[in-house]
Amino acid sequence: MSIIVSPSILSADFANLERDIKLVEDAGADWLHIDVMDGHFVPNITIGVPVVKSIKGVTQLPLDVHLMIENPEKFVEAFKNAGADIITFHYEAVKDVLSVVKLIKSFGIKAGLSIKPNTPAKEIFEFLPHLDLVLVMTVEPGFGGQGFMHDCAQKITEIKQKAPEKLIIQVDGGINNVTGHICTSLGANSLVAGNYIYNHMSPSQAIKSLR
Repeated sequence: MSIIVSPSILSADFANLERDIKLVEDAGADWLHIDVMDGHFVPNITIGVPVVKSIKGVTQLPLDVHLMIENPEKFVEAFKNAGADIITFHYEAVKDVLSVVKLIKSFGIKAGLSIKPNTPAKEIFEFLPHLDLVLVMTVEPGFGGQGFMHDCAQKITEIKQKAPEKLIIQVDGGINNVTGHICTSLGANSLVAGNYIYNHMSPSQAIKSLR
């Protein structure tokens, strides 16, 4: 499987969001990563359903929506209706993982499960056969521009060993050409990068370097 590059709009200029989405679309992005934060599950607030709906109207890229929120099951339908193609929620945010996975899939879209840096990979092994995507966070979720936590990378190997062949293993947090290569060499096949792509002199070269 080739590496799926999903630029994070958390690093875009929100006053020029359409421009910055087109920038990465033209640069060869595969997906668009959208971080939704509620100020409760993580200590930051970003965007919600209306902005995702607006984004859907200006891009052909699949919308890779990462819900860093409490009670994600309450918002699945709204984000699907807004245009989400993939919805990823946090293991730490729910009591019944499989019910949320089934809910997401009932709308005909991909279901992802994310784990924070302090959550061991083994906590989610039982869910792997039911998922389309696993997101390994290599920073504490909440803010862009943080440094890559190298001790989290070994989770990629652990998940890869237990995962069905079709599972997308995505990594987010401090990803650049160096840390991205570490992740893909361990078995990741999707990389989320914000600052590295948006602050690069050539976003297309940045995306190529991640592949």
